[in-house]
Amino acid sequence: MAKLMGVVNVTPDSFSDGGLFLDPEAAIAHGRELAAAGAEILDVGGESTRPGAAAVSEEEELRRVVPVIRGLRDLDCDISVDTSKAPVAASALDAGATIVNDVTAMRGDAGMAALCAGRGATVVLMHMLGEPRTMQDDPRYEDVVAEVRAFLAERLEAAVAAGIAAERIWLDPGIGFGKTAAHNMELLRRLGELRELGRPLAVGTSRKSFIGKVDGSAADERLGGTIASSVLAAAEGAEVLRVHDVAEVRQALTVATAILG
Repeated sequence: MAKLMGVVNVTPDSFSDGGLFLDPEAAIAHGRELAAAGAEILDVGGESTRPGAAAVSEEEELRRVVPVIRGLRDLDCDISVDTSKAPVAASALDAGATIVNDVTAMRGDAGMAALCAGRGATVVLMHMLGEPRTMQDDPRYEDVVAEVRAFLAERLEAAVAAGIAAERIWLDPGIGFGKTAAHNMELLRRLGELRELGRPLAVGTSRKSFIGKVDGSAADERLGGTIASSVLAAAEGAEVLRVHDVAEVRQALTVATAILG
């Protein structure tokens, strides 16, 4: 069964839960609830990457995430830091994180690859067209799956060349990061082509806008769409699912796994 990566957003402006867990104690309590619900990984992020989100300084990002990671490191689950800044990743690893989830696939900071190689961190390399401020401004592809696959293959090769062991690299197609709803659904239908790269796939569909494009739902009304897309992604080979609603997705996966055998 796919592993669940629970989302712990320590931000005021994330698209579905911005501001709810900005206080470190609230974020720690939320992370503990997600772990109790079955999250095997907790992904702590201090900078929103929603479309149009404002950049956050290194100092502010550190202030947000480091106390939360310290407050969660005693749990029996892995801690991931969602950052593209090498100094933030370094402090997060010092605080107890073991995974670096970089939406820029280590293109955003020239020091990230060497840091992750030297520290033995697991890395998640994600595809994003452009950058968060502009990524949804008319994204276009000739063949979205082929182009995402080529990008991930190149970033995988670069990471290995930088000294990161291949077995410590996960790949993420970047659902919602510079893609239309049609692009997202095509990627989910053809995840098998990305699995051919030989590395675990991490997929995050949770509460994303493409669900609302299908049925008109708001961000806080997308649990059903999150469950459907997550279960289908797992059936297509996703090994890690990044979700907000851990208990509900875990139940869905458990039942789907039992039915499918």
